[in-house]
Amino acid sequence: MTDHIDASDPDEIWDETSWREATDKAATLAGALPWLKKYHGKIIVVKYGGNAMTDDKLKQAFAEDVVFLRLAGFKPVVVHGGGPQINAMLDRLGIESEFRGGLRVTTPEAMDVVRMVLTGQVGRELVGLLNQHGDLAVGMSGEDGGLFTATRTMPLVDGEPVDVGLVGEVTGVRPEPVLDLIEAGRIPVVSTVAPDADGQVHNVNADTAASALAVALKAEKLLVLTDVEGLYADWPNSSDVIGEIGPEALEELLPTLASGMIPKMSACLNALRGGVQRATVIDGREPHAVLLELFTDEGVGTQVLPGVETRIRTALYSTSSSKEKS
Repeated sequence: MTDHIDASDPDEIWDETSWREATDKAATLAGALPWLKKYHGKIIVVKYGGNAMTDDKLKQAFAEDVVFLRLAGFKPVVVHGGGPQINAMLDRLGIESEFRGGLRVTTPEAMDVVRMVLTGQVGRELVGLLNQHGDLAVGMSGEDGGLFTATRTMPLVDGEPVDVGLVGEVTGVRPEPVLDLIEAGRIPVVSTVAPDADGQVHNVNADTAASALAVALKAEKLLVLTDVEGLYADWPNSSDVIGEIGPEALEELLPTLASGMIPKMSACLNALRGGVQRATVIDGREPHAVLLELFTDEGVGTQVLPGVETRIRTALYSTSSSKEKS
């Protein structure tokens, strides 16, 4: 016969370390209650990119975050690009990249590679990572179910329109295919290629596509992963980060931003203009950045929301940090 254990005495079943760990976990879970209530049943669109999609540990952490959101009653939707993977495949195939005004020209040959990499490599890998935690994720592209319609763009370089090939912007969204997956309890994973009105497939910017989809889905929040800590207040003179900013103030800042941040901050601005409640750029180099943003008051990036004064915060990482500025 086994000895009776008095369950009322924690010393009988816990050592001091494990007891502290358990109580800390319980406190953390209880502390998450306000955010669980806030976002339960809400659609959260996450644009996945940057280092988070090239570093194996960050990939795993991102997948864990998204699955956690789904199992906690949120409705996450992931939108991704795949610039580094596209570049690598073009190099492997010996397809030379032409640039005009600093922009890659997407020829029909290059478009075939873009389509293959985004839908057949990057999207499939992410679906696989998510589904390690249960059969939840379903991959799709902007071509599926008429999700996206694209219009070819000719960006201005030095004030002149430049033909960069099969590059478009999302000008139409039919959200029903994504909504159907959400209602079925799935996590949609969307690759950013999209046909125009004639069926010609274009490469579309993942930031702007995520923003357009968030608006069409009436999402509560848009998260954009990037490789910096947020929008710097006075880079390179200071590493201080803008923690919160209103849409009007952001619009004034846009022309002064580095070229890489303009599409990300424009995506946030357009999302708010379209009815999304809040949008945030977050540092995808930080493991579990999605959870840190959604389950803390401070967040880990730059949040755009209406009716706030611009708030500056000290950078979380020093300039000597291993997380290099980009």
